[in-house]
Amino acid sequence: MTVTVFSGRGLTKTYRSGEVEVHALRGADIDLYEGEIAVLLGPSGSGKSTLLNILGGLDRATTGTVRFRDHDLTNASERELTQYRREHVGFVFQFYNLIPSLTARENVALVTEISSNPMDPEKALGLVGLAHRLDHFPSQLSGGEQQRVAIARAIAKRPDVLLCDEPTGALDSKIGVLVLEALDHVNQTLGTTTAIITHNAAIQSMAHRVFNFGDGRIISTHANETRQNPSEINW
Repeated sequence: MTVTVFSGRGLTKTYRSGEVEVHALRGADIDLYEGEIAVLLGPSGSGKSTLLNILGGLDRATTGTVRFRDHDLTNASERELTQYRREHVGFVFQFYNLIPSLTARENVALVTEISSNPMDPEKALGLVGLAHRLDHFPSQLSGGEQQRVAIARAIAKRPDVLLCDEPTGALDSKIGVLVLEALDHVNQTLGTTTAIITHNAAIQSMAHRVFNFGDGRIISTHANETRQNPSEINW
């Protein structure tokens, strides 16, 4: 049975800059399912990041409703959203946001120290292929390795969902594949529902489902009958 993790209906987001209104979302309906990899595909400014931020509790919709399982995020207080993010959501961004003075192990441990049911930092780093780089500082790691540390940090609290905003955007294709392989491995090993924002159409081949964005709307959705391994992606 398909279990719905996120359900969003009629989601809009309007930003105001002086007298100018910017419509970042113009009525998006979306369901994300337990254990799937969903790719949110579209050009810059099409509403992908805005929707991801709403799902992650980092932002609120102007109108519409959004639920995470039995949690109503639409009317949640700031305290409730903070608790929701802490307990249920892992974030991976384009830029790694690692602390330069801490090793890979220590960067991951920052999250495990405030989580209720964390995995060991060593295990999290092992899941992304960095068991041999535990005591290296960010300056001693490649861009792809730093991004995999960021993924390990995100999964170390055992989140229900992993929300990734352009995780390969600052990487070349060879290194980007390693990051996508790490995300795919985490999905298969832990069953973590994973949403990946990208403007790179090639990445959609690794998804269970693809949402195509344009002008603040989801303009089409399709399922992949045969998913590709990230290493098979033709960039």
